[in-house]
Amino acid sequence: MRLLMACAAFPPNLPGGAQTSSFMLAKMLQGQGIDVTVVNVGDRNELGEVQGIPVRRIKSPNIYWDYLKRRPNWKKPIWHLLENGNPFALSAMRRQIAEVKPDMLMTVSIENINVASWAAAKLAGLPVAHTAFNSFLMCWNSVMQKNSQNCTRQCGSCKASSLGKRFFTRYVDGVVGESQDVLNRHMAEGYFPNAIMKRIPAVLPRLFAETPRPFPADRPLRVGFLGLHSHFKGVAYLGDAAAMMPADANVEFHIAGEGAERDNYGEEVRRRFPADRTIFYGWVKADEYLKEIDVLVYPSIGREAFGRASIEAFAHAVPVISTSIGGVAENIADGVNGFHVPPADAGALREAILRLAGSPTTYERLSRGALASAHGYLPDHLGVEFRTFLGDVMTRHGHREQLARKFQTR
Repeated sequence: MRLLMACAAFPPNLPGGAQTSSFMLAKMLQGQGIDVTVVNVGDRNELGEVQGIPVRRIKSPNIYWDYLKRRPNWKKPIWHLLENGNPFALSAMRRQIAEVKPDMLMTVSIENINVASWAAAKLAGLPVAHTAFNSFLMCWNSVMQKNSQNCTRQCGSCKASSLGKRFFTRYVDGVVGESQDVLNRHMAEGYFPNAIMKRIPAVLPRLFAETPRPFPADRPLRVGFLGLHSHFKGVAYLGDAAAMMPADANVEFHIAGEGAERDNYGEEVRRRFPADRTIFYGWVKADEYLKEIDVLVYPSIGREAFGRASIEAFAHAVPVISTSIGGVAENIADGVNGFHVPPADAGALREAILRLAGSPTTYERLSRGALASAHGYLPDHLGVEFRTFLGDVMTRHGHREQLARKFQTR
């Protein structure tokens, strides 16, 4: 199979879990014998390669592509309007399809690449698969929150501003969700009416730890956070939990990542943590960072579509404390490989951290569970599952084409 894989984020653009998941997915599919070519947006048209994966960068068809940077307010509504069906993206993807001649188009998230790419594939007679990393199709800010509260359903303003996105989902034949939660949210709003759906979690390249972690008896317990410093990620509540620690708690905080350039939330986060027991790293290489911490915290107050850093922690035998909502909660078995805590509850975070810091046997049990859980995310298992799903999508597309031709000849 020759697969054209259009990605919203791919190395080195847009740092974070999305670009890592896109890259790992491409490598896994290559390992399954699929001929993968990636299309990604950037500042200019250029051909390149990322660790053996052909990458075709195209100049952004929208008015900008790096949505982590601060932009003039007048540009944002134009960007969002074009994301509902961009004719420039349609033309750009038709050119890519004509040059690559794939057997299938698969989109990995859809920002910048645009929902019009699905129409371009249909015009070329290609089956279409999509991997959902977030709620962008349903919500203008991708997180389904309003006034700092989680939305249980799509609000009226998001329905109105997403009409084009919802319309174009009819051209998708199969959808993979990294969590069941993100699939359920799309189904509840009537998205992807003609698609088969399947939960397939993100893939790990390999296990980095051979044995579980011993309890750190000769130093403080290192509590980590890895990700964008945003309200959605809930990192400020971890800062509040850190500030609530008793003076004699043998705990320190290792905080990786930064805030988006477009706001000052990152500075607020820094002020929440006690300076005498906190280290801020900025953006890091996850594999190197996870070797140095003992437990990873996912304090998200929004519904994470997956939470890639949680499984990366498992590969290092690092337990995870996560909030009990969204896709990341599906990765954490409470009391087996980590703990669940309620969202926006700094006191519960504090107690979970102290529980680990005060019990070597509990920590080592959860470390064993984390490493055991990591095996379920390795390429040998998930690669076969993903390849089988893409085969089902092609078969479904073929049957639908046959039925359409029969109907036209009557």
